[in-house]
Amino acid sequence: MDSLSQFALGAAVGVAVMGRRTAVWKAALWGGICGTLPDLDSFIDHGDPVSNMTLHRGDSHALFWLTLVAPALAWLPARLHDAGRGYRRWWLMVWLALVTHPLLDLMTVYGTQLGRPFTDFPFAVGSIFIIDPLYTLPLVVGLAIALRSGAQRGWRWNAAGLLLSTAYLGWSFAAQQHVSRIAGESIAAQGIDAQRVLVTPTAFNTVLWRVLVMTPGGYHEGFHSLLDSDRQVAFDRFDAGTELYQRLDGASPAVDRVARFSHGFFGLSQRDEQVLISDLRMGQEPSYIFTFVVARRLADRLNPLDVPRMAGSRPDVAAGLRWIWRRAAGERIAPPRHGASGLDPG
Repeated sequence: MDSLSQFALGAAVGVAVMGRRTAVWKAALWGGICGTLPDLDSFIDHGDPVSNMTLHRGDSHALFWLTLVAPALAWLPARLHDAGRGYRRWWLMVWLALVTHPLLDLMTVYGTQLGRPFTDFPFAVGSIFIIDPLYTLPLVVGLAIALRSGAQRGWRWNAAGLLLSTAYLGWSFAAQQHVSRIAGESIAAQGIDAQRVLVTPTAFNTVLWRVLVMTPGGYHEGFHSLLDSDRQVAFDRFDAGTELYQRLDGASPAVDRVARFSHGFFGLSQRDEQVLISDLRMGQEPSYIFTFVVARRLADRLNPLDVPRMAGSRPDVAAGLRWIWRRAAGERIAPPRHGASGLDPG
C-alpha cells in the first residue's frame, strides 16, 4: 500500500496498543514510523530494474526478520519516554506496527515475501488497489479525533477507524471472490482455455474489477462492475509472445525472474529490435508500469541483455479515471486502448 496508508495504520496500531500508557501523539508517532520502516528497502539499488522490482517487499517485509528486530527498535521509545519502564508494551506495539505493514501489502497484487528467509515466494491476495481512499480515510479520521480528544474518547475513535478499515479489507476480499465466480461463468460460457485467472480491482475502488485470463499463447482482459446489470464479462484477447518466451526461457535471468514473480501473468512483445517483457498484473492494456527491455533481435537471433532496462509506460491518468468512473457505474463502454488505460495497482 501507499506510504500514507502504512503510516496511518502503524499510528493507529500504536495508539490502540499503548492506550492510556503514554500520550496519544507519542504512540501515534512511533507507530507511524515503525509502520513505514519496511518500505525503506525501495531506496536500495540491486543493480538492475528487474531485481529492484522482484526484491522489493523482500527481507524488510519478512515476518521472521521483523520479529527479530522489534525488541531492539522498541528500546528507543521506551527509553526516551518511560526511562525503560513499560518496555514490554512498547515492544508489543513496535512489533504489531511492523508486521501489519507486510500483512496489509499482502492484500495488494504486487507480491510480498512474508516467508523469508525460508521462502522467497511472493504472496499476494490482490483484493485492494495500492491506493484506496476508503481504506485510508477511516484510519486518518480516527487518528485525527484521537489526537484532538485525548486518551479515553480518542482511543475509542481510533479503535473505530481500525475496525472500519479492517472491515473494508474483508469487503474487498468478499467482492473479489464474488467477481471471481462471475468471471469463471463467463470464461466457461465463452469456451476460453484458461490456464490462470486473476481478478483484481481497478484504481482507487473495489467496485470495478479487472479480470485477466492467461491462455496458451495469449491472454484475455475483461472488466466487471458490481453495478453491472448482468453477470457477463466481455473479453479482449492479446498475444502473449509465446514464441519469444520459448526462445528466452532459461537464456535470460530477467525473463525467468519476471515470469516467476508475476505468477505466470506476463507477456513478451517486440518493439523495433527490442524485446520486452511486462508484468500483466500491474497495469491495463496497453500500459504496464513494470515493462523491461530484456533482449535485442538481430536478424533471426535474440540476444539477452546483461542488464535489462526499464521501459514501462504511463497511462493518460485523466482519461483512465473518467473511464473507470463511467464503467464502474455500470456503463458498458470499451476501455481506452491508446495509452489511456489503467493505473499501476501495486
